[in-house]
Amino acid sequence: MTPATFKHLYGPVYSWRIGMSLGIDPLAVNTKYCNFACSYCQLGVASEYGVERRIFVSPSELMAEIKDLPEECQFDYFTFSGNGEPTLAANLGDLIKAVRMTRPARVAVITNAALIMRKNVQADLSLADLVLMKLDAADENFFQCVNAPEQGVVFSQVIAGIKEFRRIYKGKLALQLMFVETNKAQADRLACIAQEIGADEVQLNTPLRPSSVKPLSEIEMAEIKKVFMANFGTGVACVRSVYEEEKREYKPFNAEATKKRHGV
Repeated sequence: MTPATFKHLYGPVYSWRIGMSLGIDPLAVNTKYCNFACSYCQLGVASEYGVERRIFVSPSELMAEIKDLPEECQFDYFTFSGNGEPTLAANLGDLIKAVRMTRPARVAVITNAALIMRKNVQADLSLADLVLMKLDAADENFFQCVNAPEQGVVFSQVIAGIKEFRRIYKGKLALQLMFVETNKAQADRLACIAQEIGADEVQLNTPLRPSSVKPLSEIEMAEIKKVFMANFGTGVACVRSVYEEEKREYKPFNAEATKKRHGV
Protein backbone atom coordinates (compact mmCIF):
# COMPACT_ATOMS: atom_id res chain seq x y z
CA MET A 1 0.00 0.00 0.00
CA THR A 2 1.39 3.41 -0.98
CA PRO A 3 0.69 6.73 0.79
CA ALA A 4 -1.68 7.68 -2.02
CA THR A 5 -3.93 4.71 -1.28
CA PHE A 6 -4.42 5.43 2.42
CA LYS A 7 -8.05 6.45 2.82
CA HIS A 8 -8.36 7.22 6.51
CA LEU A 9 -4.85 8.01 7.77
CA TYR A 10 -3.01 11.31 7.38
CA GLY A 11 0.04 13.00 8.85
CA PRO A 12 1.84 12.61 11.11
CA VAL A 13 1.61 16.28 12.05
CA TYR A 14 3.06 18.18 14.97
CA SER A 15 0.33 19.62 17.18
CA TRP A 16 1.11 22.10 19.97
CA ARG A 17 -1.79 20.52 21.85
CA ILE A 18 -0.84 16.84 21.43
CA GLY A 19 2.67 16.42 20.06
CA MET A 20 3.34 14.17 17.08
CA SER A 21 -0.05 12.97 15.94
CA LEU A 22 -1.14 10.42 13.36
CA GLY A 23 -4.52 11.59 12.12
CA ILE A 24 -7.39 9.15 11.69
CA ASP A 25 -10.44 10.22 9.69
CA PRO A 26 -13.27 7.83 10.65
CA LEU A 27 -15.77 9.49 8.27
CA ALA A 28 -16.39 9.60 4.52
CA VAL A 29 -13.29 10.07 2.39
CA ASN A 30 -14.42 12.67 -0.14
CA THR A 31 -17.00 14.66 1.82
CA LYS A 32 -17.08 16.62 5.05
CA TYR A 33 -19.75 15.37 7.45
CA CYS A 34 -20.32 17.60 10.47
CA ASN A 35 -22.96 19.01 12.83
CA PHE A 36 -21.35 22.43 13.21
CA ALA A 37 -20.65 25.10 10.60
CA CYS A 38 -18.05 27.05 12.57
CA SER A 39 -17.30 30.49 11.16
CA TYR A 40 -13.53 29.89 11.36
CA CYS A 41 -13.30 26.30 10.05
CA GLN A 42 -10.34 25.88 7.69
CA LEU A 43 -11.97 22.84 6.05
CA GLY A 44 -14.83 24.84 4.56
CA VAL A 45 -18.56 24.14 4.53
CA ALA A 46 -19.72 20.58 5.20
CA SER A 47 -21.03 18.58 2.25
CA GLU A 48 -23.30 16.74 4.69
CA TYR A 49 -24.77 18.35 7.78
CA GLY A 50 -26.54 16.27 10.41
CA VAL A 51 -26.54 14.42 13.73
CA GLU A 52 -27.05 10.85 12.52
CA ARG A 53 -24.24 8.47 13.49
CA ARG A 54 -23.19 6.13 10.67
CA ILE A 55 -20.43 3.63 9.91
CA PHE A 56 -17.92 4.72 7.28
CA VAL A 57 -14.91 2.45 7.85
CA SER A 58 -14.57 -0.97 9.46
CA PRO A 59 -12.02 -1.72 12.20
CA SER A 60 -10.32 -4.27 9.93
CA GLU A 61 -9.89 -1.68 7.14
CA LEU A 62 -8.35 0.79 9.56
CA MET A 63 -6.04 -1.80 11.10
CA ALA A 64 -4.82 -2.80 7.62
CA GLU A 65 -3.85 0.80 6.83
CA ILE A 66 -2.00 1.22 10.13
CA LYS A 67 -0.07 -2.02 9.60
CA ASP A 68 1.05 -0.71 6.20
CA LEU A 69 2.50 2.51 7.61
CA PRO A 70 6.20 3.07 6.91
CA GLU A 71 8.45 1.93 9.77
CA GLU A 72 9.89 5.43 10.06
CA CYS A 73 6.42 6.87 10.74
CA GLN A 74 6.65 7.63 14.47
CA PHE A 75 4.05 9.48 16.57
CA ASP A 76 2.79 9.97 20.13
CA TYR A 77 -0.95 9.77 19.53
CA PHE A 78 -3.48 8.23 17.21
CA THR A 79 -5.81 11.22 16.83
CA PHE A 80 -9.38 10.79 15.64
CA SER A 81 -10.34 14.01 13.87
CA GLY A 82 -10.32 14.47 10.10
CA ASN A 83 -12.85 15.81 7.63
CA GLY A 84 -15.77 16.40 9.98
CA GLU A 85 -16.95 15.46 13.48
CA PRO A 86 -15.49 12.07 14.53
CA THR A 87 -18.30 11.16 16.97
CA LEU A 88 -20.60 10.92 13.93
CA ALA A 89 -18.86 7.58 13.30
CA ALA A 90 -21.24 5.10 14.96
CA ASN A 91 -18.42 2.60 15.52
CA LEU A 92 -15.92 5.06 17.01
CA GLY A 93 -15.48 2.89 20.09
CA ASP A 94 -14.68 -0.19 18.01
CA LEU A 95 -12.17 1.82 15.96
CA ILE A 96 -10.42 3.01 19.13
CA LYS A 97 -10.17 -0.59 20.37
CA ALA A 98 -8.82 -1.67 16.98
CA VAL A 99 -5.98 0.86 16.77
CA ARG A 100 -4.80 -0.12 20.25
CA MET A 101 -4.04 -3.56 18.81
CA THR A 102 -1.67 -2.20 16.15
CA ARG A 103 0.95 0.11 17.67
CA PRO A 104 1.90 1.28 21.20
CA ALA A 105 0.58 4.84 20.99
CA ARG A 106 -2.03 6.70 23.01
CA VAL A 107 -5.43 7.62 21.56
CA ALA A 108 -6.90 11.14 21.34
CA VAL A 109 -10.24 12.31 20.01
CA ILE A 110 -10.90 15.90 18.95
CA THR A 111 -14.63 16.58 19.14
CA ASN A 112 -17.01 19.54 19.00
CA ALA A 113 -19.05 17.86 21.80
CA ALA A 114 -22.32 18.35 19.91
CA LEU A 115 -23.41 14.78 20.73
CA ILE A 116 -21.85 14.51 24.19
CA MET A 117 -25.22 14.19 25.95
CA ARG A 118 -25.69 10.78 24.29
CA LYS A 119 -24.65 7.84 26.46
CA ASN A 120 -23.19 5.86 23.55
CA VAL A 121 -20.98 8.81 22.59
CA GLN A 122 -19.77 9.15 26.17
CA ALA A 123 -18.99 5.42 26.23
CA ASP A 124 -16.97 5.67 23.02
CA LEU A 125 -15.00 8.71 24.17
CA SER A 126 -14.27 7.07 27.53
CA LEU A 127 -12.02 4.61 25.66
CA ALA A 128 -9.59 7.38 24.65
CA ASP A 129 -6.58 8.55 26.67
CA LEU A 130 -7.20 12.18 25.77
CA VAL A 131 -10.41 13.93 24.72
CA LEU A 132 -10.31 17.50 23.41
CA MET A 133 -13.68 19.27 23.39
CA LYS A 134 -14.67 22.51 21.72
CA LEU A 135 -15.98 25.45 23.80
CA ASP A 136 -16.33 28.68 21.82
CA ALA A 137 -19.44 30.30 23.30
CA ALA A 138 -20.89 31.14 26.71
CA ASP A 139 -24.57 31.27 25.72
CA GLU A 140 -27.01 30.11 23.04
CA ASN A 141 -26.84 33.31 20.97
CA PHE A 142 -23.06 33.18 20.57
CA PHE A 143 -23.23 29.41 20.09
CA GLN A 144 -25.44 29.97 17.05
CA CYS A 145 -23.26 32.81 15.80
CA VAL A 146 -19.83 31.17 16.13
CA ASN A 147 -20.57 27.45 15.75
CA ALA A 148 -23.88 27.39 13.80
CA PRO A 149 -24.90 23.94 15.09
CA GLU A 150 -27.30 21.56 13.39
CA GLN A 151 -30.93 21.96 14.45
CA GLY A 152 -31.59 20.22 17.77
CA VAL A 153 -28.11 20.82 19.20
CA VAL A 154 -28.71 23.08 22.21
CA PHE A 155 -25.98 24.96 24.06
CA SER A 156 -27.22 24.25 27.59
CA GLN A 157 -27.49 20.53 26.83
CA VAL A 158 -23.96 20.44 25.41
CA ILE A 159 -22.52 22.07 28.56
CA ALA A 160 -24.50 19.70 30.79
CA GLY A 161 -23.24 16.76 28.74
CA ILE A 162 -19.60 17.86 29.04
CA LYS A 163 -19.96 18.19 32.82
CA GLU A 164 -21.54 14.74 33.03
CA PHE A 165 -18.75 13.26 30.92
CA ARG A 166 -16.13 14.93 33.13
CA ARG A 167 -17.57 13.12 36.16
CA ILE A 168 -17.23 9.65 34.60
CA TYR A 169 -14.13 10.06 32.42
CA LYS A 170 -10.84 8.68 33.79
CA GLY A 171 -8.55 10.06 31.07
CA LYS A 172 -7.30 13.57 30.34
CA LEU A 173 -9.94 16.11 29.32
CA ALA A 174 -8.93 19.29 27.51
CA LEU A 175 -11.12 22.19 26.44
CA GLN A 176 -10.31 23.91 23.14
CA LEU A 177 -11.42 27.53 22.90
CA MET A 178 -11.10 29.22 19.52
CA PHE A 179 -11.13 32.99 19.93
CA VAL A 180 -12.04 35.37 17.11
CA GLU A 181 -13.35 38.92 17.06
CA THR A 182 -16.93 37.70 17.54
CA ASN A 183 -16.42 35.95 20.87
CA LYS A 184 -13.35 37.57 22.46
CA ALA A 185 -15.55 39.68 24.74
CA GLN A 186 -16.91 36.44 26.22
CA ALA A 187 -13.54 35.42 27.63
CA ASP A 188 -14.54 36.02 31.25
CA ARG A 189 -17.78 34.03 30.98
CA LEU A 190 -16.02 31.26 29.09
CA ALA A 191 -13.37 31.08 31.82
CA CYS A 192 -16.13 30.63 34.40
CA ILE A 193 -17.72 27.79 32.41
CA ALA A 194 -14.34 26.13 31.90
CA GLN A 195 -13.70 26.31 35.63
CA GLU A 196 -17.09 24.74 36.36
CA ILE A 197 -16.35 21.88 33.98
CA GLY A 198 -13.06 21.15 35.71
CA ALA A 199 -11.01 20.09 32.67
CA ASP A 200 -7.39 19.05 33.08
CA GLU A 201 -6.23 21.53 30.44
CA VAL A 202 -7.55 24.67 28.75
CA GLN A 203 -6.22 25.45 25.26
CA LEU A 204 -6.65 29.00 23.98
CA ASN A 205 -6.50 29.16 20.21
CA THR A 206 -7.13 31.53 17.32
CA PRO A 207 -7.30 30.55 13.60
CA LEU A 208 -3.68 30.80 12.45
CA ARG A 209 -4.32 28.40 9.57
CA PRO A 210 -6.05 29.94 6.52
CA SER A 211 -9.79 30.47 7.10
CA SER A 212 -12.47 33.03 6.37
CA VAL A 213 -11.96 34.65 9.80
CA LYS A 214 -8.91 36.65 10.84
CA PRO A 215 -6.96 35.50 13.90
CA LEU A 216 -6.60 37.63 17.00
CA SER A 217 -3.21 39.19 17.64
CA GLU A 218 -0.62 37.88 20.05
CA ILE A 219 -1.40 40.79 22.39
CA GLU A 220 -5.14 40.06 22.35
CA MET A 221 -4.54 36.38 23.10
CA ALA A 222 -2.20 37.29 25.95
CA GLU A 223 -4.95 39.41 27.50
CA ILE A 224 -7.43 36.55 27.17
CA LYS A 225 -4.99 34.22 28.90
CA LYS A 226 -4.74 36.69 31.78
CA VAL A 227 -8.52 36.52 32.15
CA PHE A 228 -8.40 32.75 32.39
CA MET A 229 -5.51 32.74 34.83
CA ALA A 230 -7.32 35.27 37.04
CA ASN A 231 -10.46 33.12 37.08
CA PHE A 232 -8.66 29.86 37.73
CA GLY A 233 -6.05 31.06 40.21
CA THR A 234 -3.33 28.69 41.37
CA GLY A 235 -3.46 24.93 41.61
CA VAL A 236 -5.69 24.74 38.57
CA ALA A 237 -5.89 23.15 35.17
CA CYS A 238 -3.03 23.98 32.82
CA VAL A 239 -3.88 27.01 30.64
CA ARG A 240 -2.02 27.09 27.31
CA SER A 241 -2.14 29.61 24.48
CA VAL A 242 -1.24 29.02 20.84
CA TYR A 243 1.21 31.91 20.42
CA GLU A 244 3.29 30.72 23.38
CA GLU A 245 3.71 27.15 22.21
CA GLU A 246 6.64 25.60 20.38
CA LYS A 247 6.27 25.17 16.62
CA ARG A 248 7.99 22.29 14.85
CA GLU A 249 8.35 21.30 11.24
CA TYR A 250 6.91 17.97 10.21
CA LYS A 251 6.83 15.90 7.06
CA PRO A 252 3.62 13.89 6.56
CA PHE A 253 3.84 10.70 4.51
CA ASN A 254 0.78 11.80 2.49
CA ALA A 255 0.90 15.58 2.09
CA GLU A 256 -2.28 16.03 0.03
CA ALA A 257 -4.48 13.99 2.37
CA THR A 258 -3.02 15.87 5.34
CA LYS A 259 -3.71 19.25 3.77
CA LYS A 260 -7.31 18.24 3.10
CA ARG A 261 -7.98 17.34 6.73
CA HIS A 262 -5.53 19.44 8.70
CA GLY A 263 -5.23 22.59 6.63
CA VAL A 264 -2.00 24.40 5.84
